[in-house]
Parts: sequence; structure tokens; C-alpha cells
Amino acid sequence: MSEPKTKPTDASVDDFLAALEPARRREEGRTLCALMQEVSGEAPVMWGPSIVGFGRYANVTGNGKSADWPRMGFSPRKAALTLYLASTPQTEAMLARLGPHTTSVACLYIKRLDQVDMGVLRNLCVASQDEMKRRYP
Repeated sequence: MSEPKTKPTDASVDDFLAALEPARRREEGRTLCALMQEVSGEAPVMWGPSIVGFGRYANVTGNGKSADWPRMGFSPRKAALTLYLASTPQTEAMLARLGPHTTSVACLYIKRLDQVDMGVLRNLCVASQDEMKRRYP
């Protein structure tokens, strides 16, 4: 069985965020890091080379394999900020009030943090954290 590529590392989150370009993405990364740390109560940890994660749970895939994954996290990619949040029954209604974004199965993509409602984003993070605690106590 192969090892998962995305796993916790000892790399510095502060160094990772400080190296982000452009400066706007660096500040957005710091803002998201502070928000998710406050909501989760967990210290940020680098998962692989580009994901900042908070907490951990055993994710079982469709083929029955288990791998650790952060309970909540983000990756400040060039095209957009990628947020890894659990869906809840309230997610759709909150996303309607968030501001410009796109979604995929398990990701929320935001191009500019200054264009979204930070209160709604915080509520999405809180709802995700609560859902993860319910699913994976």
C-alpha cells in the first residue's frame, strides 16, 4: 500500500505564509490561519507542502483505505484560496450570502478574501468544525 502524499510535516506554517506571493495572498493566508485557529482551537500544521491544517481525523475513502486528514484547512494557491470545510445542512444558505466563490465536492474556492463576508466565512468554519466533531468525536 502506498503512503499518502498529504500528511503532517514539521515545516513552519509562519515561514510558508511569509513566503507567499503576492503580498495580498500572504495577508489572506495569515487572516485565514488566525480565523481557523480561533475557530478550531488547534495550532496550525503544514500538511504536505501547501496545506495549512487544523486538527486531524481518520478519513476512510471509498475503497476502505484510511488516511489522516485535517479537520479543517486551507491552501493559498495562486488562482484562489482553497478551503477544506465539511458540508452541513446550513452550508448552501451560508454560501448564498458569502460573496464571490466556487465550490467542488469538498472545497470552497475564494479568489479574493476582501470580496467575501468574513462573518459568513467564520460561520461556515464554525459549522464545519461542529460537523466534524459530530462525525468524528
